[in-house]
Formats: sequence, structure tokens, C-alpha cells
Amino acid sequence: MLFWGHTGEEPLTDRTTIGHENTGYVVGIGKDVNGFKIGDLVGCLGYDCEGCQVHNLFCQEGTGRMHGFTCPGHFAEYSVSDARNAMVLPQGMDPDTSAPLFCAGVTAYHAVKGCELVEGQWIAIIGCGGLGHLAVQYAKAMKLKVVGIDISKSQLDDAKSLGADFVINTIEEPDYEAKIKKLTNGGCHAAAVFSASNVAYESAPKTLRINGLMMVAGIPIKPLSISALDILLGRYRVAGRSSGIPKNMPEAIEFSYKHGVKAHITSFKDLNEISKVIDLLKSGKAAGRFGILFD
Repeated sequence: MLFWGHTGEEPLTDRTTIGHENTGYVVGIGKDVNGFKIGDLVGCLGYDCEGCQVHNLFCQEGTGRMHGFTCPGHFAEYSVSDARNAMVLPQGMDPDTSAPLFCAGVTAYHAVKGCELVEGQWIAIIGCGGLGHLAVQYAKAMKLKVVGIDISKSQLDDAKSLGADFVINTIEEPDYEAKIKKLTNGGCHAAAVFSASNVAYESAPKTLRINGLMMVAGIPIKPLSISALDILLGRYRVAGRSSGIPKNMPEAIEFSYKHGVKAHITSFKDLNEISKVIDLLKSGKAAGRFGILFD
């Protein structure tokens, strides 16, 4: 199956089972595994070796092995995960809406937390889709003020319904920089970029007050262009948080459960419908996350 990735400009064509975010019930346990029992409801991150637990770029297998990309993923009735990459879900947590938390949620949570803001400060969530709609929820749970920024009306409507204090469509409001500076009394204290668009990164500094923080979360294919002079003079700062690694998993999942953070998920019940999912993603009309359910 062909599918688009962020590793280059061409589709990934190696044969594999896709799907890198999952929850499911334990049906078998390796002889050296502790902390799990048959029937546990678990979620798993998609890395495949000890080095990958730092980041898959440090894979000790010689390649960035990640479930659903370069080794078999979870769009299957049964899948195998390293126990070090798994955790038991809090009791009562919905497995269907929890699956996307095991990458998108962990990434969004730590990106927002990593901005190190305090109650009442402003954060711009740039890109309010799959990760961004989770970031809005995390930011509001942390009692931050949120500006949702996107070019999609439906995603901005979603951000507003999730508690964003105001939203801006940068195409319809080309004067968004002045508007944000006025509404936030000088600019946002941080901007977390969840879009994979270089244009989104170019717009981020315009939303910030002096010495604000740009948090890198979305991964464009092309390199970013950042002003060395602006960084040198302290016009703004740049930071990143490693995406979705196992040591960050429990804190993010437990916070999500405590504060009722849920992914907006469109569910499909037949693997044959995966092609429909891919078509929606390529069309740019995707909202939230997509999931395949197995009874």
C-alpha cells in the first residue's frame, strides 16, 4: 500500500502494515515482561528498540524503525509491541478516543507544557487539526489563554468549541499580526506550531511578544528559515520537544484522563476503508483523527 510520509517528497512504498497509534487488549505476554496481564487495556507508542525510546533517529537497528512506517503497524486484528513502549490505560478511559493520544496526544501535551507558561498567559496554537485540536484542550486545561490559528474554517470552529479564546483565519484576516498584538496586549507569550507548513512557521514569530517562544512540533519536509539576528537579539526564542517518546507517555495520558482531553475521531470498521482515509488526508479535508475499530 502506498502512503505519504514526512521522510521525503515521494510516497513510502515498502510493504508494511500502517498505523502507528493504537489501543487494545493484551492477549499474549513475553516471558520476560512484567507489569501486564492478559486482558489489560493498553496503549502503545510506535518505537521499536531502546534507542528509539529516546527518539527514532537514534535507532540501534540501523534505521528509524517506527511501527506503521518501517516495521509492521497496528491496522491489524493483532499486533506486537515492545512492552517498554506500552502502558495500561487508566480505569474507565475510552479506548477508541484514546488511541490517537499515543503519539499525537503525547506530542501535543509536551509541546504545550514545554512552553513553560503560567496561568493566564497567551499561547498561539498554529494548526488546529489533528494535533492542534488536542493542544487547545491541553492549553485550556493548563488555564492558558488560547489563540487558534488556521486557514480552515471547520478546524477553527472546532478550536473555538474546545475553548479557544479567539480564532484567526490568516487568509481571511491578513492583518492578523496587528489584531493579535492588540488582543493579547503585545503578543502571545508562546506559539506552538503543529502545522507541517513552512508558511505556518514563517507566521509564528509575528504572533509573539518580545522574547516569546516558538515551539516546534509540526515537521515540514523543507528546512525552516529562521532569522539568526532575531535569535541573537532575543526577539524570540525557539524550542522543541521530542515527539511522542515512551518516557513522556504516562504523564500525558494521565493528564488527558484527568482533564477529559479526547481526540475527535472518525471511526471506520473495515480495513478496506483505509483507502478512503488516505484520500481524505490527501484532499486536505481531514478533521481530527481517523481510526480503524476491531470488534
